Amino acid sequence: MAATAGCDVMMATDEPERTHEEREREAEACKEKGNAFYALKDYNEAYNYYTKAINWSHKNASYYGNRAATLMMLSKYREALEDAQQAVRLDDTFVKGHQREGKCHLSLGNAMAATRCLQKVADLEPNNEQARQDLKNAAAVLQYERIAEEDFQKRDFRKVVFCMDRALELAPACHRFKILKAECLALLGRYPDAQSVASDILRVDSTNADALYVRGLCLYYEDCIEKAVQFFVQALKMFPDHQKARLACRNAKALKVKKDEGNQAFKDGNYELAYKLYSEALCIDPNNIKTNAKLYCNRGTVNAKLKKLDEAIEDCTNAIKLDDSYIKAYLRRAQCCIDTEQFEEAVRDYEKVYQTESTKEHKQLLKNAQLELKKSKRKDYYKILGVDKNASEDEIKKAYRKRALMHHPDRHSGATAEVQKEEEKKFKEVGEAFTILSDPKKKARYDSGQDLDEDGINMGDFDANNIFKAFFSSPGGFSFEASGPGNFFFQFG
Repeated sequence: MAATAGCDVMMATDEPERTHEEREREAEACKEKGNAFYALKDYNEAYNYYTKAINWSHKNASYYGNRAATLMMLSKYREALEDAQQAVRLDDTFVKGHQREGKCHLSLGNAMAATRCLQKVADLEPNNEQARQDLKNAAAVLQYERIAEEDFQKRDFRKVVFCMDRALELAPACHRFKILKAECLALLGRYPDAQSVASDILRVDSTNADALYVRGLCLYYEDCIEKAVQFFVQALKMFPDHQKARLACRNAKALKVKKDEGNQAFKDGNYELAYKLYSEALCIDPNNIKTNAKLYCNRGTVNAKLKKLDEAIEDCTNAIKLDDSYIKAYLRRAQCCIDTEQFEEAVRDYEKVYQTESTKEHKQLLKNAQLELKKSKRKDYYKILGVDKNASEDEIKKAYRKRALMHHPDRHSGATAEVQKEEEKKFKEVGEAFTILSDPKKKARYDSGQDLDEDGINMGDFDANNIFKAFFSSPGGFSFEASGPGNFFFQFG
């Protein structure tokens, strides 16, 4: 069967073998069509025709060079690199071949290799401005790499991300730079951004162990430990010597075991053991911010159970430093502050909680804390009398008797003016406290935090001496009698 002429028609199996000249003509025809499609920016068709040209004549450097240029426009730099390398193997003086090889190396992040290729271009064409610029770009990439490596060791992950962003502007196809950026984003807690970078790589290369590791790292840092382990294991299947994946997998498993054991000890009421296990878990990986925040909060809860309230507050504070949106830690710290009568701190924490989650429960907790704060700013009548808040009527009377006699002005008439003034003040406060706490209605209002002024009670008008006289006016009263300078005794009727 006769064959139809033209480079885009397949030759029949029974077609006579073409002469060298005929093959070269067919190849040139395909090249010209490829150039036309390239000019139209139809790079897929251009690629097809350059491929046909190579099939006709596989020893022409320019055909490989043209296909390399097309692949570069399609962002297929690895395939383009192979074509560019083949082009310069066929013709070591092919400037465009060396230049495209250098650009491919640069785009893939191989700055040293890019420099060698581009220097060859500069040697062949000393006035090639593009080669000079590309050499500067390669040097810049090497500089960004060096700085990023140093900053990673310093744990300055933000600067590493900055350097990688700049490097990727010059090396857009470098998976290594993207992975380092994604890893640092994960270490900075920017998990969605890190996941996005890793997912982009996995769409192109589903077996990329580094990208699988970063996906696992994000899940690990978001406290999804079981899912994280699955990705680490998958990464190790792809690349068994992946040290970071191996370490992360080991840490993830160890964290889960310690945390679960601590939780179980807490449920069993073994608080000392729970404290020990949570402490050990906190030493496993300082980079796991979210899990460590939970561990600190859990340990704070244990300390609260152990009545170590200051330590509990410190643990909750550490949890909040790691995760300032951790509501549970704010609630735990606020309750500990209430228990230690640090009411202003408790109000601040409850305000933060209510601003974040405006539930009825959180509103009531805030209201209660505000009430306790208000009550704390008044005189503590229970403290003045030296009794508990649940003291009985009889206990309040006994306490008043003791304190009133202790601070009565007549008892201190021989003291200095300063002491007399201080004791008189305490005597008045004792009478004021007794006036309120001995009256059930006033005591109830005081205990509930209501303003006593609303009852028409003006504590500035009452007379402590009258209260004293009224209390001791019953049969068996007493008076102070002097037996000598500075000496007194009680005279009972």
